[in-house]
Amino acid sequence: MSVRGKDSLGGKAAIVGIGATEFSKDSGRSELKLAVEAVHTALDDAGLSPSDVDGLVTFTMDTNPEITVAQAAGMGELSFFSRVHYGGGAACGTVQQAALAVASGVADVVVCYRAFNERSGRRFGSGVQHREPSAEGAALGWNLPFGLLTPASWVAMVAQRYLHTYGLTPEAFGHVAVTDRKYAATNPAAYFYEKPITLADHAESRWIVDPLRLLDCCQETDGGQAIVVTSVERARDLPNPPAVIRAAAQGAGRAQEQMTSFYRDDLTGLPEMSVVARQLWRTAGLGPDGIDVGILYDHFTPFVLMQLEEFGFCAPGEAAGFVAEERLPLNTHGGQLGEAYLHGMNGIAEGVRQVRGTAVNQIPGAATALVTAGTGVPTSGLILGADG
Repeated sequence: MSVRGKDSLGGKAAIVGIGATEFSKDSGRSELKLAVEAVHTALDDAGLSPSDVDGLVTFTMDTNPEITVAQAAGMGELSFFSRVHYGGGAACGTVQQAALAVASGVADVVVCYRAFNERSGRRFGSGVQHREPSAEGAALGWNLPFGLLTPASWVAMVAQRYLHTYGLTPEAFGHVAVTDRKYAATNPAAYFYEKPITLADHAESRWIVDPLRLLDCCQETDGGQAIVVTSVERARDLPNPPAVIRAAAQGAGRAQEQMTSFYRDDLTGLPEMSVVARQLWRTAGLGPDGIDVGILYDHFTPFVLMQLEEFGFCAPGEAAGFVAEERLPLNTHGGQLGEAYLHGMNGIAEGVRQVRGTAVNQIPGAATALVTAGTGVPTSGLILGADG
């Protein structure tokens, strides 16, 4: 079983194109328009045309159907199309799906995309407004009547337990916010370009749900991002250095729910990311010391700390110090706290730029990047590497 052993996907496919719209609070155009713009930009970056594409992957939450994007973008026949569930947890899973299709010969060129007006349109941070009867809704139903209505409130339960268990204060979370905003401040594409913050700024930001403050919570963004995947062999004939997918994994833990897994034996970690971590390390043949840059999903700061611990970069309860000491370059694009909230897809693009050597905040000699997707839900991750 793959959950217990190395898989054979690593090294079979590569990311060869990345493209995005501008990141804004009011795009002024439809989500379909955003998707098509991002797809065209990614294909241009890859040196490919819409007619080369025979596969598409997106999120279940995306409002842009694959066949509609194909038509609007000028694509032809599709031999593969897929959607991955669980919100931001799907991000790296879209690339895994694309890599599986390419490695098995089901498709030659697959584009992964995500586009939304998440600030000017539907705002996920506003929480549950309406839900049709479902098993997922029933799980949430145990928490909603008690006031746990928003993602921040669900994360706050786990964050509070984390602080209590390890004898920490909310300042521990501030190190993540400061790091993200430091990199965003030098990234012209970031919403918070030229706007770094300090730990004092973090501590003075208003409470959202104790122990989370405003600066612990990611943005709400309008925009689109697309990723182009093909075989490693074909990638070598294209304009840009390929980012080889050395490992890709999805994971769900025991007693997994969507953001409300409060009945586990321990609330101080992220078991779903532990599943992903074990698979990535096994398949890539790497460990924490083999990673040059980490692009970790940062919808809320506490879950960045827990991810570092699940991947073994540091011991449980020690991640705040790890981040403060800058022992691993982290979210060099500014993350979702600083650059934009694109359900993690912009993080994948940053991982590609670091491996290519073209990032705004380039880490010298970066040859491997760890990229993760949303946590608190079934999730996914990637290890990207330079070719050769």
